[in-house]
Amino acid sequence: MVTAFVDMLGILMILPLVPFYAKNYLGTGVSGHLLQAMNFGGEGAVVSLLVASFAVAQLVSAPLWGRVSDRIGRRPALMIGLGASAIAYLVFAYATSLDWLFLCRLVQGAGGGTVGVIQAYVADATKPEDRAKALGWLSAATNAGVAIGPVIGSWSMGLGPHAPGITAALLSAVNMGFAWKYLTESHDAAKAKAEGKVVTKSTTALKRVLSHPGEPASRLIWIYSITMGAFQAMTTTMAIFLAWKFGITEKTIGFFFTYVGIISVITRAGILGKMVDHFGEPRLSRIGMVLLACGLGGMPLAFNIPTLAIAVALVPLGTAFTFPCVTGLLSRVVPSHERGLYMGVQQTFGGVARVVGPLYAGWAFDHLGRGVPFYTAAVVVLATITLGTGMESFVKPPTPSAAT
Repeated sequence: MVTAFVDMLGILMILPLVPFYAKNYLGTGVSGHLLQAMNFGGEGAVVSLLVASFAVAQLVSAPLWGRVSDRIGRRPALMIGLGASAIAYLVFAYATSLDWLFLCRLVQGAGGGTVGVIQAYVADATKPEDRAKALGWLSAATNAGVAIGPVIGSWSMGLGPHAPGITAALLSAVNMGFAWKYLTESHDAAKAKAEGKVVTKSTTALKRVLSHPGEPASRLIWIYSITMGAFQAMTTTMAIFLAWKFGITEKTIGFFFTYVGIISVITRAGILGKMVDHFGEPRLSRIGMVLLACGLGGMPLAFNIPTLAIAVALVPLGTAFTFPCVTGLLSRVVPSHERGLYMGVQQTFGGVARVVGPLYAGWAFDHLGRGVPFYTAAVVVLATITLGTGMESFVKPPTPSAAT
């Protein structure tokens, strides 16, 4: 949790500053001149490409990192990922053109593909019945990094243009030292190899999700990616929707995102564990999808700020109950020696959804109606609940000794 928090802290120190740096470097470097020649060198287009380059690198590298962690261990994979982040931050600190910014984002995205490895580490280190709770705590820690990182990044800008990148790199170096000392290996790769267990190729695992959608692991990955796409579609259009319907401005929109963030952290850190104990992961994940769908569909139906606040609150509640439970279930239905691989595959499908969902939401908002992205997302999430039915049969209940 500490490692993930500090890692996210560094990422969010840099992310809000990328558009400002990109604006200063428009038309510079080989990539800048090439984009201008293609009439694609505007500020918005360049920023979107920088964001997309990170996402593409992350979704491509995620299953590869997961497979590496299954073959040689979680700890080495995490150390390499943290090292890649430190290098990316130094590149950002001393960037002099768009070429260097693109390099920074690609290296950072490749290092960020270790999200699945971190989840696999948590799954290795906890009892099956405790995994959803632990994954909820993990996401609460990363959400705290999301909240604090931009503040530190903005503050460090007062020390000079190189300071944010250097500060983030130093934090990554400290994080690597912390991980080296305190993170013991959670996965015995040598034992798995001695027992003759072979880790599936990344491409084979990706294809299996598509060719065998009825298998429990595939169903859980589809649930994660579809609900993630719906959630990202909402976040993409929420600001412009609220501005259109309620007159929210750039000075007040931050309160809504803070409101969502606070509910998310409190739910994942304090409420999720009790709910898992009471309902179990399969049932709670379905409850979470119902809440998420109601929140998404309720936002365009809200007629004032109080009713909007109720609808918006259902979204972080729904995601807090859905994502950790689905990921926890995935860790239980796949072989332990391939846990990292499938956690990475889940991140790849989730990454595709993070691209497709917002693209559709933006198009639908402009051409089909202001509330259509929200209604569509709600219907898709409700339909996805069918993928989770009967999942209890694939999960062994905890033994009496484990429960005590």
